[in-house]
Amino acid sequence: MNRIGIVGASGFVGSAVADALQRRGVDVVPVSAPRLPDVDEPAATALLEGALNDCSAVINAAGISEATSGDEAALMGANAALPGLIAKVAAGRRFVQISSAAAQGRVEILDSDPQTSPVTPYARSKAEGERRVLSISGDIVVFRPPGVHAAQRRVTRSLHKIATSPISSVAGRGERPTAQAQLPNIADAVAFLATAPAGLPQIVHQPSEGLTTAELLRRLSGGQQPKHLPDLACRTAVRGLVRAPSAALRAQGRRLEMLWLGQGQAPSWLTSAGWTPPADLSGWDRMGEELTNAAETSRHTGS
Repeated sequence: MNRIGIVGASGFVGSAVADALQRRGVDVVPVSAPRLPDVDEPAATALLEGALNDCSAVINAAGISEATSGDEAALMGANAALPGLIAKVAAGRRFVQISSAAAQGRVEILDSDPQTSPVTPYARSKAEGERRVLSISGDIVVFRPPGVHAAQRRVTRSLHKIATSPISSVAGRGERPTAQAQLPNIADAVAFLATAPAGLPQIVHQPSEGLTTAELLRRLSGGQQPKHLPDLACRTAVRGLVRAPSAALRAQGRRLEMLWLGQGQAPSWLTSAGWTPPADLSGWDRMGEELTNAAETSRHTGS
């Protein structure tokens, strides 16, 4: 696999995947994602076929990543219709579809089960993308990352603000696992899947980084201890939010659920196949320090 096309290579995850592949000596072909339905399917197919013509494998890192979006038409176009189209164009080659653990919804433990139970429009679009991709026969792998974090990501900056504020809190003792991952680990896992020998499972989820809900907040805050809230009160609040009619409220409810109550991750095929994450837990400390320094600089400059 010495020439791999990445659809969405300029994005948050796509650019990191490109770097991870280049470190492996792979020639990366960046491909802009056609926007459906602005570009009709025949035209989009022709564009993709031309761009991916001499690639030995294809990765789809494109899509709408805004979990609070309620624009179902746009979400389905970017996260479902486009992956299905790319999978068809990539026929006969390894195709890695970057999906999301959100497709599984509120299951107790995230795994590689094909069954999905999405809560939000974003999650539904990711689940539908998986369905369309997996309906096509071939060397196809659906990769499910959990929440992906880096200092430059808005959701990570928001989490840092919470972790360093008086409202930093967890449910109960804060000892439950939380499904969060560092960007370098996600990117390296995708690169591993794209270049591994044949015989991969159809669905692969990211293994746990070993974080608990309390530890996540402590590491991002430089050691600040979160408050411990009654477990029942947290579950009641989350239950109300994830059942709300508003897509934005349901998405915020899921984020709050991950922050307070966490979610487990089953052992992953990646680990059994010999993949090891390049970033350990100290990466979260460095991320927190970088965000703290950036916040201090912003306060001093008044920006």
